[in-house]
Amino acid sequence: MKTSTNRTFGVLGLGNFGSTVAKELQRFGNHVIGADISEANVMGLADTLSQTMIVDARDDVALREAGFGDCDVVVIAIGDDLEASILAAINLKLVGVPIVWAKAATKTHHRILSKLGVDRIIHPEVEVGQHIAQVLHNPLVRDYVSLGNGYHVVNFRIPQSLEGKSLKDLPHGEKFNLRCIGVMRGTEFVGQDATGCQLARDDLLLLLGQRKDLRNFAASL
Repeated sequence: MKTSTNRTFGVLGLGNFGSTVAKELQRFGNHVIGADISEANVMGLADTLSQTMIVDARDDVALREAGFGDCDVVVIAIGDDLEASILAAINLKLVGVPIVWAKAATKTHHRILSKLGVDRIIHPEVEVGQHIAQVLHNPLVRDYVSLGNGYHVVNFRIPQSLEGKSLKDLPHGEKFNLRCIGVMRGTEFVGQDATGCQLARDDLLLLLGQRKDLRNFAASL
């Protein structure tokens, strides 16, 4: 397998989701093979990706000939054709792809892909919807990242009520069991736990903890 800075990715399905993944991977400097059964989708990315081609993901011979067997990772971005998605997962394993990610449209689709040994299953619409709802729910939450096992890093905007207070005096640690990763003021890192930095309005407070504790802390602000 190639180094992390020079890998070959394959993307099967070049609709909105697949084309976005493919273009971003290409922008990061990777070699990207994009394939779809739609000539229009393929031609639309012909000048952007390393390689594009019309391929039926249900055909393992066609996938092998297209070079997907040499990919380090392949993303199955086919969400509306259950048969094609499932057969693509089987065929990619057959041609020797070491890591396969796949988009799932339903819970049943997810279960089938899991049984087939797909390494990671994605629900883009659900995940984006949940992310947006979390941010909309609390206007002080600028963004967040899930770390797994119930832990998140949340980016809180400091409200006027905390302006001028010292970071070490906030109740996030003892009362809410949260850890402060740091405080950002614009592009400058100005403090973390156990420092005496004074907070300014619109500073960004980066906290690590479990969702319940983060939610309780946000509600207390």
